[in-house]
Amino acid sequence: MGNISIDPSKQSRKENYKFLIGSVLPRPTSLVTSKNNSGLINAAPFSFFNVVCSDPPMIGINCARKPGGVRKDTSLNISQNGEFVVHIVDEQIVELATQAAIEFPPNYSEVEEVGFTLEESHYISVPRIKEAKIQMECKVSQIIEISNKDGVPSSDFIIGEVVCFHIDETLYHEGRIDTLKLAPVGRLAGFNYTTVENDITIPRMNFEEFQKKKEKQNI
Repeated sequence: MGNISIDPSKQSRKENYKFLIGSVLPRPTSLVTSKNNSGLINAAPFSFFNVVCSDPPMIGINCARKPGGVRKDTSLNISQNGEFVVHIVDEQIVELATQAAIEFPPNYSEVEEVGFTLEESHYISVPRIKEAKIQMECKVSQIIEISNKDGVPSSDFIIGEVVCFHIDETLYHEGRIDTLKLAPVGRLAGFNYTTVENDITIPRMNFEEFQKKKEKQNI
């Protein structure tokens, strides 16, 4: 059994995208709210999303651009406003979060259209979605513009510092979050998602423990 080696520079953007989403999984899923200059609240789901740093707490989302390097609403709003809220997508809101990906006209708010409830944030002007069990108020730290091989901007990597965590009290216990109660949803390829039904505990060994384990295996 051998490998198939493929040069991404000889493939289309769509072909490389399929390989990425079929390989890097399950991906954490989030729903991001932002606000435009007119005060309209935008909501968009992201699966190109993860932790960037813990000191200070930072998270990153990658917002792909439209053809011709045109920024999407989320990226444009955040670049203008400097604030956004990241919500963890769970089993209870995944369907509504997916509906927020619909290309609504510019004067429509996805939040209102799909039926989410907004509530004020504590430290930023962008409101939170009440239905999400975990909400993170963020202020922009960096926006890194990524260009393709032709020099055309293809996406924006947005790094935000978390200035406030909002955690449903039913999930919180002694500084930790109960994963199974949160019921986060991970993104797979295509239109598929996955849930956390079982977790695997693998304690991390120090060097001495690792050496002892190797010695036992070699006996």
